Amino acid sequence: MEGSRPVKPGSSACLWLGLVSVAVAFLCTEARTTLSPLLSPNNATCSGNSKCHEGIILPIWYPEDPSMGDKIARVIVYFVAMIYMFLGVSIIADRFMAAIEVITSQEREIVIKRPNGETTTTTIRVWNETVSNLTLMALGSSAPEILLSVIEVCGHDFKSGELGPSTIVGSAAFNMFVIIGLCVSVIPQGEVRKVKHLRVFFVTAGWSIFAYIWLYMILAVFSPNVVQVWEGLLTLAFFPICVLLAWVADRRLLFYKFMHKKYRTDKHRGVIIETETERSKGIEMDGKMVNSHFMDGGAASNLIGLIESKEVDESRRDMIRILKDLKQKHPEKELDQLVEMANYYALSHQQKSRAFYRIQATRMMTGAGNILKKHVAEQAKKSTSVQEVHVEEPEEYVSRIAFEPAVYQCLENCGAAILTITRKGGDINKTIYVDYKTEDGSANAGADYEFTEGTVVFKPGEMFKEINIGIIDDDIFEEDEHFFVRLSNLRVLETEDEVLSANSLPYPKAMLGFPTVATVTILDDDHSGIFTFESNSVHVSESIGIMEVKVLRTSGARGTVIVPYRTMEGLAKGGGEDFEDTYGELEFKNDETCKVIHVKIIDDEEYEKNKNFFLELAEPRMVDMSLQKDRKLTSDEEEARRIAEMGKPVLGEHSKLEVIIEESYEFKSTVDKLIKKTNLALVVGTNSWRDQFMEAITVSAEDEDEEDTGEERLPSCFDYVMHFLTVFWKVLFACVPPTDYLNGWACFIVSIIIIGLLTAVIGDLASHFGCTIGLKDSVTAVVFVALGTSVPDTFASKVSAVQDTYADASIGNVTGSNAVNVFLGIGMAWSVAAIYWHMQGKPFVVEAGSLAFSVTLFTIFAFLAISVLLYRRRAHIGGELGGPRGHRLATSAFLIGLWFLYILFSSLEAYCHIEGF
Repeated sequence: MEGSRPVKPGSSACLWLGLVSVAVAFLCTEARTTLSPLLSPNNATCSGNSKCHEGIILPIWYPEDPSMGDKIARVIVYFVAMIYMFLGVSIIADRFMAAIEVITSQEREIVIKRPNGETTTTTIRVWNETVSNLTLMALGSSAPEILLSVIEVCGHDFKSGELGPSTIVGSAAFNMFVIIGLCVSVIPQGEVRKVKHLRVFFVTAGWSIFAYIWLYMILAVFSPNVVQVWEGLLTLAFFPICVLLAWVADRRLLFYKFMHKKYRTDKHRGVIIETETERSKGIEMDGKMVNSHFMDGGAASNLIGLIESKEVDESRRDMIRILKDLKQKHPEKELDQLVEMANYYALSHQQKSRAFYRIQATRMMTGAGNILKKHVAEQAKKSTSVQEVHVEEPEEYVSRIAFEPAVYQCLENCGAAILTITRKGGDINKTIYVDYKTEDGSANAGADYEFTEGTVVFKPGEMFKEINIGIIDDDIFEEDEHFFVRLSNLRVLETEDEVLSANSLPYPKAMLGFPTVATVTILDDDHSGIFTFESNSVHVSESIGIMEVKVLRTSGARGTVIVPYRTMEGLAKGGGEDFEDTYGELEFKNDETCKVIHVKIIDDEEYEKNKNFFLELAEPRMVDMSLQKDRKLTSDEEEARRIAEMGKPVLGEHSKLEVIIEESYEFKSTVDKLIKKTNLALVVGTNSWRDQFMEAITVSAEDEDEEDTGEERLPSCFDYVMHFLTVFWKVLFACVPPTDYLNGWACFIVSIIIIGLLTAVIGDLASHFGCTIGLKDSVTAVVFVALGTSVPDTFASKVSAVQDTYADASIGNVTGSNAVNVFLGIGMAWSVAAIYWHMQGKPFVVEAGSLAFSVTLFTIFAFLAISVLLYRRRAHIGGELGGPRGHRLATSAFLIGLWFLYILFSSLEAYCHIEGF
């Protein structure tokens, strides 16, 4: 579908936003020159910055009053430098988000007690998804805005500035209006996306609006133009409170524990709402409702484990379904090829974190290619190279002498047992001598077999020799008996006249191998036999296909015997469901001691299977005893019949065999390997500096197509241009520790330090850029800095909206990030500054002015935006994103229009064309 192809970074969406920014900047510059006659022209805050101040890192560009030509040149230099620094921040944020993905992907093993009392060990994520989204993920996507606010205050002698707070509010506006507006329209035609964790979305959306209401109350209500210590600390404290409440909503704890939720459509308003009744299908299918009610005492203590176990089981079922579907579509493919296809399919379709989408968007924007396809291709190359490495067995310089096989059986009337001794390896041109000797077991020499000893000579070129042991026959009924034959005293002929022991040679040229002892079992032939299975139970894999079960005839093998058999159902069902029903008769000929029953096992590829059925033998019967009963028997026939009656066949100890069908070990291990491979931390993480530098200097094609054409695409001109523009940053940041070090924390700490340094430079560049063209810091922040810091998030949300099944990654995380920006960015900066000035005995002054007006305007527009998103959950639209073409376009136009109005009104207020606070 046309709509399913993501637009490239730098395409029409980016160009449109850039043009709007330039237009707004132009309006702001014009507004600076013409003040409203209704407002006081003497107000100093109504004029723009005409005098540049020393930055935190960058000095003032002298002379301070350049000519018009020099001023234009400076504006171009500052603007290009800002863009290049934004690219640098995006690339180091890529490393930062990769570290976050690795950290939040850490796993641990827990023991789950199932409702039936069984216990099982499973692996679960250490980090809760909601907690990670609101903490590390939000910090990763909003780090530049947060650090800019903190660095601006700390770097300017703890005095408040306009750049940091205005960037946070401007970025929030861009996220809420432009990103969501874009995501609404990029969904393929005919598809919709809903928020999966609706409770969490309500919590974060409420907090995101409250955060800016609280900001207004600090600036204009509690203590106008002054931030007190308690206000700053309380703002910072709202961050963990927000995370805690979102986690409670996600886990259904406290009052949620006693509520069984359902979502229904209100007939009057059409909005899908939550009620206390049975579970609804299709709205929240996260596997967490089933255990969320009637939990008390011990059951509640096992709640989280059961939830996680259910999620693990669901992921296994999904992987099994993928493998089965691919096997049906591609029956000609080998298992390794199917595993590679399943790996890419699972990685492409599984729910991904915001960190992953941010990383993917950044790497595609900078010419690094599609990380999913690159990862799968690398894994395929590794597996191919492993398969191509043939481990050659080292040449054997020592001859080994042993029995092969080690176990022999013969009937009592066979006359002699023939045993085979083999020579393997070494110099076959040597002559080797080895002694052998019989030893009693349950069989006795002279009564059951003939005592034998001697020497076997392996002449040059001879690889095996045979020895004969005489067997003594009698007419006495007795159990099967056995004896042993042992090899010893190995010698090597060195010269024609000298035979040396193997141990006396400078280095061994021959030695006894394994086994050196053979076991010979003498089967009694005077009885018709005892018929039995080898054991009372057997375990088989469901992938075995045709199962072979041996029926043994022991303690005699005289005459022809018929043994009926049949299968019986247990937990496993016959008729082709788990196995094919099997019945019949085995005919043992005279002296025949073993027969095989074949049972077909059905392979339905269950991950965990433990079903049983039974194979039962009926009473055996002699064939010869039923013949010619009316004819008078001769004396020989009478004697044979008498002996046969005495040795009538009977069933042995194991006449009923329990067959336990288990899952295929190969299939189970394949599923387990695939589940481990689908850990996105393996895709975005790195394990060595070498890999990072190789990735930094390699340009790849930006290919988001999910269809595999079988041809490797070449990088486009855009890919090469972006690669060469960013190769300096790529190589520089390849020096950051790989994500495998300290479980990602080393990369996390180094990356956030670098982001802080780059953000300080961006703050200086933005301030100097604004003062050079005469823009106020608040307008520069809202129009340029907020746009630059939010572009990577725009592409990440756009990709997640198209590829993800739900809207959480594209919408839900926007509201969470907006709240975190205020609580961390402004809360931390103002707390530090308020404490500093309190210790100096002075108040921390923050002019409400443009900031209070922007906050109020954003709060009103955000409320309208969230109301529209809730309205879109009506049945005729179906979800927050996508839907009918008319509704999509109207929603996108409305939201982006709100952003444009926000920029326009904020700029007009900054230059006193409209009255603010």
